[in-house]
Amino acid sequence: MTEEEVIEKFERENISLAPFPKRFFAYFIDEILVSFLFVMIYIGSIEESNNIEETINMINGLVIYIMILKAVYQTFFVWMYGATLGKIFMKIRVVSINDLENPQLLYSLNRAIVRILSESIFYLGFVWAFMNSKRESWHDKAGRTLVVNAF
Repeated sequence: MTEEEVIEKFERENISLAPFPKRFFAYFIDEILVSFLFVMIYIGSIEESNNIEETINMINGLVIYIMILKAVYQTFFVWMYGATLGKIFMKIRVVSINDLENPQLLYSLNRAIVRILSESIFYLGFVWAFMNSKRESWHDKAGRTLVVNAF
């Protein structure tokens, strides 16, 4: 779907793109929630470490699990509700470009994986959103989605 067709569809449906501050705060809320969940899962291991260096080494060894937790969180909430808890709180949601509904499971998973890759590469995929009129980040392009105001 071309950019003009998307804009026309959004105007026809009275949908507006979510502003960057809302997206940022939703991201921040989601990161806090996932971090809290991660700490709750591994609190026993963290308490058993003898010093800060041992704790840091243990957490560094669990980075892949953090990424998996983020992917599962993002995929599930975007697929089921069209928004993560942070997005729900900020009253924004993720919609499929094709039908303006919640993205399908595979698109949600693809979006979550590319989002994690984007974070790993100095957040370049997020910066990309500042450079286009649809505010599409790399994970939005990969998932064929856009983030819009929910109300």
